[in-house]
Amino acid sequence: MTISTPNTPKHKKAKALRPGARRPAKELCSECGLCDTYYIHYVKDACAFLNQQFDNLEQETHGRTRNLDNDNETYFGVHQDMMAARKKQPIEGAQWTGIVSTIACEMLNKGIVEGVVCVQNTQEDRFQPMPVIARTPEEVLAAKVNKPTLSPNLSVLEEIENSGMKKLLVIGVGCQIQALRTVEKQLGLEKLYVLGTPCVDNVTREGLQKFLDTTSKSPETVVHYEFMQDFRVHFKHEDGSIEKVPFFGLNTKKLKDVFAPSCMSCFDYVNGLADLVVGYMGAPFGWQWITVRNETGKQMLDLVMNQLDTQPVMSQGDRKNAVQQSIPAYDQAVTLPMWAAKLMGVVIEKIGPKGLEYGRFSIDSHFTRNYLYVKRNHPEKLEAHVPEFAKKIVGQYKLPK
Repeated sequence: MTISTPNTPKHKKAKALRPGARRPAKELCSECGLCDTYYIHYVKDACAFLNQQFDNLEQETHGRTRNLDNDNETYFGVHQDMMAARKKQPIEGAQWTGIVSTIACEMLNKGIVEGVVCVQNTQEDRFQPMPVIARTPEEVLAAKVNKPTLSPNLSVLEEIENSGMKKLLVIGVGCQIQALRTVEKQLGLEKLYVLGTPCVDNVTREGLQKFLDTTSKSPETVVHYEFMQDFRVHFKHEDGSIEKVPFFGLNTKKLKDVFAPSCMSCFDYVNGLADLVVGYMGAPFGWQWITVRNETGKQMLDLVMNQLDTQPVMSQGDRKNAVQQSIPAYDQAVTLPMWAAKLMGVVIEKIGPKGLEYGRFSIDSHFTRNYLYVKRNHPEKLEAHVPEFAKKIVGQYKLPK
């Protein structure tokens, strides 16, 4: 039996919740993993769904909050720079070209960090997330490809503190990073680096299976998928083939309840508290979108710049009519016949929003949907939970009651 001394941090006296126990955020829990550790001591402050605190955390992380008079910052968060990029020599099997994995490997190889928090998968299931602290490039590369399910990345926090590591890279999504930033000072680190990915509409493992079964012609062979800038879901299969399904042909009625309530209540699509964010939604098709938020993020990106082709971000088209029309369509679970969905996809791909405007389209579509979800299901949370930047974005549109 361990006897706590007066110098033992209070959180080390806390007990993690047992597996399957009800979380403090209840149905809004994103299963970030914090409550699986003694850091549950901080959950009332740290949980994005119990205490939304973007302004304070942006100030602490970046030295300032986002400028709401600047459209790019309103949408994409505090940043120094944005660009489109792709690796000159892609990593085989990576979901994109492997920029995230390459940065993590370089930081390990150069001794900048001693470990990388990332997500591998279990041997039994390619989509079942298994958070690890990778200590070698090989362990990082074993985590390549997104796992589109709720993942308890922060479940390794106790291991971090007990390991004696002083320099760490964490790869994660918005809800995980908000919790991480709140407990950052308790980890005993000399330096924390945060590499974020944009995130929207995660599901439980069971929800993922329902999505695959409902949407793909061969769900058992899907290796990974993504909602792409051409308004189609791209499924990559084991044989290397790509199956494309138009957004507008998805069975909304069957899938409307598949997404996690936490994702339906999230307004941090762009991972505003990371140092560096690598995604795709603000870049041309085939490129990745990179957002450098602060000097730490710039240092991380500089490690791999000589391995990248880059180009400036671009913006084209007008998303507002498409967003306004999509609000009642989603709300009423409208699904078009596949021939009409394909035709609409072709037309929108040619004349619709591209680059940063596509990013705004995606943010607008999800923020309006999520605002309605919170208003209808958790009205008592609406005012405090929705950040000011999200209220400004949603305020551009007419919403149903």
